[in-house]
Amino acid sequence: MPKLPLVSGEKALRVLEQLGFVRVRQRGSHVVLKRSLASGTVGCVVPLHPELATGTLRGILKQAGISPEEFVEKL
Repeated sequence: MPKLPLVSGEKALRVLEQLGFVRVRQRGSHVVLKRSLASGTVGCVVPLHPELATGTLRGILKQAGISPEEFVEKL
């Protein structure tokens, strides 16, 4: 498993949008994203913090069903 880099919430949001996620709504500093798949829809919540903790980013990727390798590749 690759070491995840420190990224901002905005950067993580841009990468997830490149991977097919669409902004559904925002409340305060948290953006809700969704992506339609053949098996249904997948969603995740991204906080727009200046720097996301590694565990937070890992949790976002787990919610989104994206591997850390795929995320790092799109950076």
